[in-house]
Amino acid sequence: MTHRWPIRVYYEDTDMAGIVYHANYLKFCERARSEMVREAGIDQAAMRADGVVFAVTRMVCDFRRTARYDDELVVSTEVTGMSPARFEMAQVVRRGAEAVFEAQVTVACLDARGRPVRLPPAVRALTGR
Repeated sequence: MTHRWPIRVYYEDTDMAGIVYHANYLKFCERARSEMVREAGIDQAAMRADGVVFAVTRMVCDFRRTARYDDELVVSTEVTGMSPARFEMAQVVRRGAEAVFEAQVTVACLDARGRPVRLPPAVRALTGR
């Protein structure tokens, strides 16, 4: 399953040169991951009430091109791997067909003490497992 989430670059997303500030790509990807999880029917507020949360534990990023003010971008997110307590995703931010940012992201499922716990069934279903 590949999830796609559109975003437009606003002035607040850019530096003084009108180029997307590097940290904002992380925000774009976080929002896209949150939307993917929401659209899959996973209620993160209910998970948190049960003492279970998601936490990014690793992220490897490649900045390919610059995005600028008013660009229309699409963040694609694909689950690429899974273990009992974590899952990996590939995320690509594109302007049209051109990749401007890529990230490999690992997300763990943790209990209230920060210890790994099994992924909920709805998360495992993201890859058909």
